[in-house]
Amino acid sequence: MEESIGPNPLLLLAGRANRPLAGEIADNLGTSADGVTIYNFADGEIFVRIDRNARGRDVFIVQPTVANADNIMELLLLVDAARRASAARVTAVVPYFGYGRQDRKDQPRVSIGAKLVANLITAAGADRVVSIDFHQHQIQGFFDIPVDHLYAAPVFTSYFKQKRLPDLVVVAPDVGSAKMARGFAKRLSASFAIIDKRRPTANVSEVLNVVGDVDGRTCLITDDMIDTGGTIAQAVTALKERGARRVYVGATHALLSGEAVSRLSASPLSELVVTNTIHIPHEKRFDRLTVLSVADLLSRAITYIHTHSSVSQLFELTNQYGPPKVVAG
Repeated sequence: MEESIGPNPLLLLAGRANRPLAGEIADNLGTSADGVTIYNFADGEIFVRIDRNARGRDVFIVQPTVANADNIMELLLLVDAARRASAARVTAVVPYFGYGRQDRKDQPRVSIGAKLVANLITAAGADRVVSIDFHQHQIQGFFDIPVDHLYAAPVFTSYFKQKRLPDLVVVAPDVGSAKMARGFAKRLSASFAIIDKRRPTANVSEVLNVVGDVDGRTCLITDDMIDTGGTIAQAVTALKERGARRVYVGATHALLSGEAVSRLSASPLSELVVTNTIHIPHEKRFDRLTVLSVADLLSRAITYIHTHSSVSQLFELTNQYGPPKVVAG
């Protein structure tokens, strides 16, 4: 027998890409994310079925689109299933937006993957998207539906304020990260430096110079993601060679591809702090890795959207966040 529901109640669903985060969000909202059946057929095709009544409901689907591409397909199928189940509204909660680095045509005959994924999510039937720390802000404009672009900065600043790091300087690992790093420096009352580097090929970088005073200081490198760890490992080494006392790293999305764990473990960093936008399996965790939860941030966003409140409150409440929840570390 179908469950009896009131007018337009919230329905939280989750794909398989990050079930632990979805479970935390569900706990915060006082609900459950266990309302779907998902499995693969023998040939690899994905089967999705929503097991709860979605008719007339405000549906939120939690699914980061981290590689492989099956996670994108799973999100699209979940959105399509909710739309065909007569949901009143479907919001895709995508903590990590995959293909975000393919945001422009910077060489001949290449695709703009970020725009393509945005088109696919819209075509599947999503009415709204919630995400955290896009690789570039302009990705919001790739969607023809409303986008709530959240920042993990309040989670990081709350954590590092508790540590009371002395003589702190926030370091941007490249020019593209300078705006983010300046924001951290302002919130943490720290000074600012930037690393001048060049990238001869994809996933390969070379540090040319450090602009700013880091000698004898505590450094905090901030970035939106860590992929293979090469850039960060080189940046940490360069700062230590220039006299930095201790080097911390804060990055929102921990892809940790390839040899990232061994590179970062071998580097002289004091601590790597990331969030759980992407599920980090135990084999990719190491002693100096700390994982902070963004469940509270996403739970608030979902509540505000569901109640038609202003999501901009999340930016105004920066100083009202309590101590961040440490998932691992």
